[in-house]
Order: sequence, then structure tokens, then C-alpha cells
Amino acid sequence: MTAERGTTFVPLAGSRRDLLPGSRPTGSVDPREIVSVTVRVRSAGDPAQLERHVRELYEKPLAAREYLTYEALAERHGARAADLDAVERYAQRHNLFVSHRSAARRSLTLTGQLGDLLDAFHADLHMYDHAGGPYRGRRGEILIPEPLAGIITGVFGFDTRPKHRSPYRHRAGVITNDHGPGGKNGVSPTEFAKRYNFPTQHGGVSFDGSGECVAIIELGGGFANTDLDLYFREIGRPRPNVVAVSVDHAGNHPTPHGGADGEVMLDVEVVGAVAPGANIAVYFAPNKGNGFLDAISAAVHDTERRPSVVSISWGGPEAPEDKQALTAYHEVFVEAAALGITVCAASGDHGTADLSHTDWDGKIHVDHPAVDDFVLGCGGTQIDAKGRDVVWNDGTPFADVYGGGGWASGGGISAMFPVPDYQRKANKLKSIATGKPGRGVPDVAMSATNYFTRVQRSDEPSAGTSAVAPLMSALVVLLNQAKGKRVGFLNPFLYANAAKGAVKDVTAGTNAIADTCHGYTARKGWDPCTGLGTPDGAAILKLL
Repeated sequence: MTAERGTTFVPLAGSRRDLLPGSRPTGSVDPREIVSVTVRVRSAGDPAQLERHVRELYEKPLAAREYLTYEALAERHGARAADLDAVERYAQRHNLFVSHRSAARRSLTLTGQLGDLLDAFHADLHMYDHAGGPYRGRRGEILIPEPLAGIITGVFGFDTRPKHRSPYRHRAGVITNDHGPGGKNGVSPTEFAKRYNFPTQHGGVSFDGSGECVAIIELGGGFANTDLDLYFREIGRPRPNVVAVSVDHAGNHPTPHGGADGEVMLDVEVVGAVAPGANIAVYFAPNKGNGFLDAISAAVHDTERRPSVVSISWGGPEAPEDKQALTAYHEVFVEAAALGITVCAASGDHGTADLSHTDWDGKIHVDHPAVDDFVLGCGGTQIDAKGRDVVWNDGTPFADVYGGGGWASGGGISAMFPVPDYQRKANKLKSIATGKPGRGVPDVAMSATNYFTRVQRSDEPSAGTSAVAPLMSALVVLLNQAKGKRVGFLNPFLYANAAKGAVKDVTAGTNAIADTCHGYTARKGWDPCTGLGTPDGAAILKLL
């Protein structure tokens, strides 16, 4: 591989990465492989100024807020045409073609042979094997041409490590021959909506999410229309309108034995059961490289479907070494808040390990993107024998039962994001990993167990905080419909109104994994297990 003669290359700020612990080199990459990378460029405006604007916006009551329009956001904080043109010209000189370009999303997707991409953007890239699967791994920094330094802010897609994993689908491996909700199959999501007092009507108007759109982010798998048709008949609810949106050439691909199908179906079924009048747009992206970021950005900037809430059930450990990625995601979440879009993300399903038993590196982690301070982190509870919500924890160590064991509500303290203003009056807990304070996760929690789902022609129970994110998303669209306005970034409101009845505190349980790793203990007030507690939907509506 040869670089363009006379070109000086410089490190891309924040691009340094380390390999996954336990990675074993297996050889060189194939320079002829066709690969796509996403190049993100600087904003025409000042990202810090936009963030300040958003924080000030959410200090106002809902009725007084004026969100940016998509057009205004793109004009003030999108990419400059000259910057996109400069990257495009450079790419064409390296035999790459632009498969997607968006000023609003500040990005171009460049496609071509991997060897040509590495000529254009130098990176130490090799093939590795890992307990979580083989991957194309990058270590060190990405080098970019000096004339584009300051223009390019991120290059994503070289590394294909399996970072974002689908959570636990079946409760203790139970699959029954029974049909419909109830018994060992779990209960309809509508039962949890009742438990947490979701608003259903006011002034003779019933709330079902009509006029709203929920974006669901998926990294693989798919939904089967025949399963959805039968599922909604079984729970006695109208079937919602569900559309698949392709990102980076991925699509709706249900498979007979695909583990990711359970995630997709759970997300769609939970939202559809509680808010059947809402349109559901499922953004499918590859579970590698640039897929996750591209899917979230596509949903936030979708001017056709205009989702008012984004539900994310996928995630992985916060990676302090990958600053360019954390910054890119954060900027997209700030843009979502500026548009009045609520982003709900699951807090993880393995307590403070945040990884399954096959992938865990023995360290304490907190889940991203739930840990971003512009995301509503959704943790999990379980209902005890007395009917109380306590911290979700199945009490098993890793590798002890079917599915690997160690299932518990994700939560913890960020090593990268400082304590946000809205958490400054919350309990001042320090990270058990670093001993330092930081953004705490989750913000709220609801039941993470016993959801009735239909997946691959089988009725079965599902579990995980991945059920809580779509449940909270469904609540948000009901609130939006009731108020006739997007409620947007809810975190400051929830913390300010926790003592007024917006939430019910959860004070029992721990997210430590038995005989595996330490965790946090639920306590009065906010904690890194269940956050502020369980939301009271009707009270939130009244307080808004």
C-alpha cells in the first residue's frame, strides 16, 4: 500500500484504541475486501454553544420551550459543503466512492477496497480471534492527511469488534407449548404499563401514541410479520404500523435460529402493545464498525418519519480510550435534545460487569450509550413476593445456569462523563472502579422480567433492561400525545420532580453478580442500580 506522494499524515485526535483483552492475532486483513467507513466532519457551528443552548432550553417549562427545527439545526450545526467536498475529492483520488453524504449528519460514507481505505487513512489493522468471536481489530491512532486535520473529527468502520451484544432473551431457557400471555409465557407489556400508571386518557381522549413515531435501533436480526400479527391478536391489541429502515445496507432479516431476532421482536412488541397508534420505524444496521453510530444518527435526523423518541436496547462498556466515538455519539444525542427527541437506552444486563461471562475482562464497567448525560438510562427491577419492585438480579454467578448466569440491572458511575447538573443533588456515590464521581446510570427503572413475547413462531418469556428501554419509549410517546408537544430530554425534569411523585423509590437489592464481581446496593434516593426508581406515568404527565 502506498500513500499519495508528498502527503503528510497526522494523528486524528481521540482515535487511539486498544484491542479487546484476550485477543489473539490470526493474520493480516484482506486488502481486496470491500469495506465502508463513515467519516465525520466538524460542525459549521460551535458544538459547545449548541450544548449550552440545549441545557438552557431544558431549564424552561415544557410550554415555553422552542425546539430547533430540522432545517435550522442542519443550517447552524450541520457540515459545511466545502468540508464535505474536500473529503470527497480526497476519497476519489484513492479510488473510493461516496455511498452516502449528509450535511445534517455531518458525515460521508466512503466505500472501496480496504487497501485503498488504508492508503487514505492509515491504521494498524489486523485480524484477531476473541472469546466473543473473530474481528478486524485496530490499535493505536488513525492517521489522516494534514490538510484535512481539523476538518475530519472521526473515522469509523475499520474495527469490527463485536462490541454491542444482544441481551438475554429467554427466562432460564423456558420455552413452552402454551400460547398467549399468562403462566410461564409471561405477561403482556400492557400489564407493566398499568403497574407504572401510564396515562391512558384525559378529557375523553384515549392515549395510544397516535401521531407519534418511535425509532428502534437494531443491530441484526429482524421481525416476522406473521409473528407480529398473531402476537397482537393474542394480547388483544391492534397491530401497529411497523416499517424497516435500512442503514449501511443492513435490513430486516429474521432467521430461524438468529439470536438477534428476540431483541427485535421484544422491542417492537413492547412499544406496539403499549402505544399501538404510534408508527414504529426499525433502523437496521450492521453489528460492527460504523453501524451503531450511523443508525442512531439516521434516526435522529430522519426528516421523513420524524421520530420523537429513540429506543436503544443495545450497548457495551464505556470505552475511555475511544474518545472520537464517545464525542460523536454525544454530539448526536445533543442534536436529538435540540430537536425535542427523547433517547432511551438500556443500562445493561450484567450488573457492573456489563459483559457476558464469555466476554468479561474482570473489570467494572458502565454501559454506553446509557451513560451519556443526554440519554435517559433505563435500568431493571423485579417484583418480589410482596409485590414490591426491587433491583433485578437473578442471583446466579457467571456460567452457572443456561444463558451464562449473572443477570442483573446494569448501573454504575462513568469514568468519562462528569456529574451532570441534574444529578448534583442526587446521592454522591463514587465509582467502585475508580473511586471518583461521575455521571451515574441508570436514571429510572421498571420491571426487566416476565415479558410475554413471540419470537420465531414461539410464545415465550423474555427479560432484560432491553425491555425497559422500549417500555419507557412507549410512555414518552403517550406523554407527547397527551401534551401535544414533544417532551424531549426528560432527565432534568425527572430529577427536579422526583420528590413530587414523578417516581417511586426502589430501596432493596443489589446489582452485584454472585461470586463474580462487586456492585452497588439500592438505597433511599438515586442509586446506580435503579436510578431514581420507577416512573409514575400519570404523575409525570400532571407535573409536566
